[in-house]
Amino acid sequence: MTLLAGFLDVLLRGFGSVGLAAAVGGLVYVLLVLRPGFVTAGLLGAARARAVAVIVAGALVVAGTTALLLLVVHPWALADESGHWPLREFLATDFGRAGMVRVALALALAAALRGAGGAGAGRGRWTAAVVLGGLLIASSAWLAHASSRLTERAPLMIVTVLHQLGAVVWVGGLVHLVGFASVWRRAGAGAAPAGVPVLARFSRVALVSMVLVLGPGIGLALGYVGDWGALIGTGYGVMVLTKVALLLCALLLGALNFTLLRRGGGARGAAGVASRVPPLIEAEVGLGITLLLAAASLTSLPPSVDVTTDRATPAEVVARFRPAMPRLSSPPVQQLLAAAAPIDDTLATRQPEEYAWSEYNHHAAGFFVFLMGVLALLDRAGYSRWARHWPLLFLGLAAFLFVRNDPRAWPLGPAGFWESMVLPDVLQHRLVVVLVVALAVFEWMVRSGRLTRPGGRLVFPLLCAAGGGLLLTHSHAMFNLKSEFLTEVSHAPMGLFGVVMAWGRWLEVRLPREDAALPGWVWAAAMTMIGLILLVYRETPT
Repeated sequence: MTLLAGFLDVLLRGFGSVGLAAAVGGLVYVLLVLRPGFVTAGLLGAARARAVAVIVAGALVVAGTTALLLLVVHPWALADESGHWPLREFLATDFGRAGMVRVALALALAAALRGAGGAGAGRGRWTAAVVLGGLLIASSAWLAHASSRLTERAPLMIVTVLHQLGAVVWVGGLVHLVGFASVWRRAGAGAAPAGVPVLARFSRVALVSMVLVLGPGIGLALGYVGDWGALIGTGYGVMVLTKVALLLCALLLGALNFTLLRRGGGARGAAGVASRVPPLIEAEVGLGITLLLAAASLTSLPPSVDVTTDRATPAEVVARFRPAMPRLSSPPVQQLLAAAAPIDDTLATRQPEEYAWSEYNHHAAGFFVFLMGVLALLDRAGYSRWARHWPLLFLGLAAFLFVRNDPRAWPLGPAGFWESMVLPDVLQHRLVVVLVVALAVFEWMVRSGRLTRPGGRLVFPLLCAAGGGLLLTHSHAMFNLKSEFLTEVSHAPMGLFGVVMAWGRWLEVRLPREDAALPGWVWAAAMTMIGLILLVYRETPT
């Protein structure tokens, strides 16, 4: 129950961060980007109405996710043996009070801007909204690691707010730009030049927000990571590196957007911007949302500076990625069940049979994924027409995972199907099986010509994005033991490659045909890399 609550905590925090970006970032977007001097009158009304609707929805998401955490998830995790939820006691804590203030501020922001999308919205509404938005982002300081520090508490809280402000302005602005691009496209080819100033204006806002992301982010890393060894020797450090990698990918897309905008003069250049920039913005939004999910997972991990006695060494981490012969045999299931503790005993020491079983599973899955990656590369190169059927291998992978993922649960073990669903790792494993089946069906139908609707081609990248995000929030334990960290350390690079795979395929589908080749090669190579990581996966203690 506690483990499931921890998983739900990460997801709800992540969704809440996305809502905060849509709300607070949307305020900055409307006030600094959607100004009459930068948007033609024909686009301004529709764009502003859409932006206000997204801001209100984002504020409601913040209120809803925070309320669920405060009133359900956390009290449920703290329930005693009799099942009593200490709701009143929890809400009396500093964290509980700060959370309830956050809910009230988010609801007030939604109420202030409800119906304010029209041209007649008064300045008073927007002034109130800005004040509420500022208080909402400031409340983050009392809900982060900084509020619990014994030293340098105030500076860390300030730096946290600045870092989050930069992130929500950047990601939230991108979310709103996707909405603007939709309005822009519907306006027709004649409106193409009118959208370029909006994109250029946002580029300047994004540049300032990125300074806020990077500067305070470095300060937080110095305060919470501590030393270079902790970057790869603790779960917190690895997630920081993952955030940096995602940010670099997003900055690359942002640089491409900036280059296109500088070349977008004239009607012809504006038409090129209108066809190329929106897909790049969409991919950047996906990376930004994944970054927010990764940041949410950081809140569930102790800062590296607090992990001093159970930290993995760089050599131990590198050993988990050292190439070796894959395991070609698995212990019999009865032998594993005889040695392993019950599935709900999350504190039990794992036995050699469990390590061997898990390694075999990962190596077999790696064979499937690596083969699909190679076939996808062959398909992209046009060498073999039959290679386009590579998505069917996902069905074999799904069947294998369904049977072997959790040997102590149904269908191999004594724990029932629904009984084991309360364990987050089992739940996540079964969600992965569903994702894999969906990947197989939709992508094979697209590549075989059976699914021709444009939206059908986007299912595969969206599912890959969900799978990558799931890997980045995946956790086998909440105690940050070194053995558990070393078991999970490969999840971060696989999740990262999954995200690259998702948005590479998205760009291949959405960009003009002449620009689709490079992202097509990138996502297929990323899938191949996931297969290679799985093939060298190791859990055996050294």
